[in-house]
Amino acid sequence: MQKEQTAETAPAVAWRVMRWIRDLFALPEEDPGLASTQLMALAQRVPTLYCVLIFNVTGLAETHYRHAPILLTVVAPVLLVVMGTIRLAVWLYRRSRLTQNVDALIKLRQARRGVVLLGASAGAWAFLLLPYGDEYTRFQVEMTVSLTVMTCAFCLITLRSAAILLSVLVGVPFTLIFLHMPSPAMRLAGASATLVLFVMVQNLLKNAADFVALSLSERELKARQQETQRLLDENSRLANLDPLTNLPNRRRFFSRLEHDLADAEKSGERLAVALMDLDRFKGVNDIHGHAAGDRLLIEVGDRLRQLAEKNVFIARLGGDEFGVILTGARLDESIAKFCQGVKQVLEGPCLVGDRMALISSSAGVAVYPDAADTAEMLFERADYALYHGKQTRKGGMVLFSAEHETRIRAAARVEEAFQTADLEAEMWVAFQPIVDVKRDRVVAFEALARWQSRELGPVSPVVFVPIAERSQMIGKMTRVLLKKALDAARHWPSHVSLCFNLSAQNLASPDGMEVIQDMLRNAGLSPCRLEFEVTETALLHDFEQASACLQALREIGVRIALDDFGTGFSSLSYVNKLKLDKIKIDRSFVIDVDVSRTSANIVKTILALCENLNLDCIVEGVETQAQLKVITSLGCRLIQGYLISKPVAGDKIAGLVRRIEQLGEREEQPYGAV
Repeated sequence: MQKEQTAETAPAVAWRVMRWIRDLFALPEEDPGLASTQLMALAQRVPTLYCVLIFNVTGLAETHYRHAPILLTVVAPVLLVVMGTIRLAVWLYRRSRLTQNVDALIKLRQARRGVVLLGASAGAWAFLLLPYGDEYTRFQVEMTVSLTVMTCAFCLITLRSAAILLSVLVGVPFTLIFLHMPSPAMRLAGASATLVLFVMVQNLLKNAADFVALSLSERELKARQQETQRLLDENSRLANLDPLTNLPNRRRFFSRLEHDLADAEKSGERLAVALMDLDRFKGVNDIHGHAAGDRLLIEVGDRLRQLAEKNVFIARLGGDEFGVILTGARLDESIAKFCQGVKQVLEGPCLVGDRMALISSSAGVAVYPDAADTAEMLFERADYALYHGKQTRKGGMVLFSAEHETRIRAAARVEEAFQTADLEAEMWVAFQPIVDVKRDRVVAFEALARWQSRELGPVSPVVFVPIAERSQMIGKMTRVLLKKALDAARHWPSHVSLCFNLSAQNLASPDGMEVIQDMLRNAGLSPCRLEFEVTETALLHDFEQASACLQALREIGVRIALDDFGTGFSSLSYVNKLKLDKIKIDRSFVIDVDVSRTSANIVKTILALCENLNLDCIVEGVETQAQLKVITSLGCRLIQGYLISKPVAGDKIAGLVRRIEQLGEREEQPYGAV
């Protein structure tokens, strides 16, 4: 049984030995990366190997010149030196041109073949020199061969198979020869060489394994570093990318602006910043939901991306706002080209919810250094131009100019005066009548804010109302004006109501709304004589909160009117969602109602809508007899406008009411005479 086990294990042992020998002399066939690393390291050491070999061959040839034949001392050394020099030149040339992409396995095989052949040839030549000369020359041969083998082995440490082959083919025969020399000194030298050879091979194997392990570790570390860098790059990309539209985000926009502005300062070139937002985008969110709004933004982002070029950088800043940086020598042409491009790519309809919507945008542009010389100021100037454009020419582009700079400075002065003003003393209320033309009777007065600044004199509401909103003082101003309006309304005839406007900030503040409700309860005025007007813009900011505030007012008994009807994106939606009592047709439909059949038909349609929904309807902005004639012929009876009366102070209301009612007694007298 033991013999059978020995017979079975012997082939296994032989197989393991053969596999060990095969692995010992194998190249990393399955790992091109390791082969490439070995070749790169080998290329740094092989030239040293050939230099040592050439020097030692030359030394042995010179010392044996007088003892050995010319064939061994001249011809053979010359051939070896020439071959070594050629290989040295090849490796010096190759070393500066090696890359990771080279076919490393082929180069390693060539290197192993060349080193082993030349080394073995030099060893054979040295062996042939032993019979010549004396004991000293033979000792020189032994020392030279031993040191050369050691040097070559350490130079070939990254190519283990070549180092071992060279050690075996050259080192082993020489140690055996010297172990059998008659001289004790030679035998001792041979024994020492044998020991050194053994230790050298042992360390060679260990160092070669360490080199492989180190190479693999470095490669793994490099891979981790690359992965870390990739993750850092990806995080940086995501940190600078808008996830919805895949456009650069606000952070990237300002980083790019700072960079481009620095370049513009150095080169002396101009630079433009354009801010864009979508007109009536808030209405899309309110009607169709935020998912539909997101789809619209994705579509707009895809269309705007078509305009991105080397000198046109486009980013999404947030919401429906987009930022653009334009650079280049022909900046004015680039701005015009870009604006035309925006108009073209956005003019096609976009699917929103279950219907198609037309897309339009407004833009404000500021140019460096004309408008400002810092990134922050340039952005603010572009933002002002955008705001101004949305107020005056929605859907177009406004270039920031010196006129805008003057307005900014004036607005800053007004804002400073407003923030320090005594609102109780300086604010007052003007009232514009709303007349029932069928009965020639004043049915209500709309309260309009007025500011008589002690520092600036009279300031238009168009100027100070936006300032009050920006400075978060609209709540305080509303309370002051409402108190004055309620005080005045207590002295009016019982059939005359008070109409008062609420802003978006009023509707967005539950605390402020509670204060208003307390004021109404303590006003000494019947709630049915109170009417609050809200615009679609005020509802857009937070419809749910606004709806809750209006419902709370209705519970007191106050009536609610939707102002500027027909100008918004979703007016019909608000008529459906809110419990309204009245609708005011915007003055834009009245301006040409006497000459435009379309405007007349729109007014007629809105009047029919109000009649079907049992809502009162007021037409505001009536300024001419021709407009009044058309409107009354369409069936409208509640009129407001300069034709009836301009806004008047509270102490003039009694006389105005009498004159209007007396006017009804003289049917031939036009309202314009009031």
